[in-house]
Amino acid sequence: MPIGAAFPLVDSASDPGAVRAYIQAVEDLGYDHLVVFDHVMHPDMGARQTRKAVYGDVNVFREALVLLAYAAGITERIELMTGILILPQRQTALVAKQVAELDVLSGGRVRLGIGTGWNRVEYDCLGARWDDRGPRSEEQIAVLRELWTKEVVTFEGRWHTIPNAGLNPMPVQQPIPIWIGGDADVVLRRIARIGDGWYVSANRYGPDTVKPQVEKLRAYLEDAGRDPTSFGLGPPARRRAGRVAPRERGLDRRRRHAPRGQHQWQWRGLPRWPHRPHQALQGGGRRPRALDPVSAPVFDRETGRG
Repeated sequence: MPIGAAFPLVDSASDPGAVRAYIQAVEDLGYDHLVVFDHVMHPDMGARQTRKAVYGDVNVFREALVLLAYAAGITERIELMTGILILPQRQTALVAKQVAELDVLSGGRVRLGIGTGWNRVEYDCLGARWDDRGPRSEEQIAVLRELWTKEVVTFEGRWHTIPNAGLNPMPVQQPIPIWIGGDADVVLRRIARIGDGWYVSANRYGPDTVKPQVEKLRAYLEDAGRDPTSFGLGPPARRRAGRVAPRERGLDRRRRHAPRGQHQWQWRGLPRWPHRPHQALQGGGRRPRALDPVSAPVFDRETGRG
């Protein structure tokens, strides 16, 4: 069962040496994938329209694709994933180019997690339309797959026109797997029709509360003529009564010290954020195991309502 780690948002410093040490330590500890979150602009937590925001200026959101490109150059094995990239506020062909290049540089280690986001202010800042972001993301996914699998593409859609053009270089994976985040009913139906997997929000679900959604998704997959057993399901973390299973090892949900309306997920087995870079290297090359409590990545709430 794959075990992943999230890049921290709260206490990650600007020291590039610390960033490198943390990423390499995650791989050295034996984790299978590294998840990087995406937000370009943070909201003013005191503004009326963003009072319910689940992150703000205390959270450090590095540019996701740039950070993963850096990670590709300093790792050899670990899978690199966005969790999630807010696709409708970005130019589709540019995302296709960036992610294809990332896949080449990493040797085919990319999984693209996408969603539609919840923060309208961010869309406004980037000059992107908000109201049609859900259906537009479906067309974007179609365009991405066309560009990743065909050297020359002709595409005419509602939002995209590609007149006999393509990418070079092409990605190693053709196509790169696309996992979709969000849990609204319209999003689950979209995931069942066109997604390669569902990126489940650890901020919203535990093993009991997620079961109805999983059963609903299973039904939608069957309606779409797809095999649920071959479909990806990736909660960042799960809890179970009794002993700690490998995937759940060290998960400790804590509201303490988290901004209002926000949950923190603490992991054992991850390196501490290295205020001195060598501190990230505790554990050597061993598989994940229980260590001291570590800095807590915050899983933001991506509703994916489209």
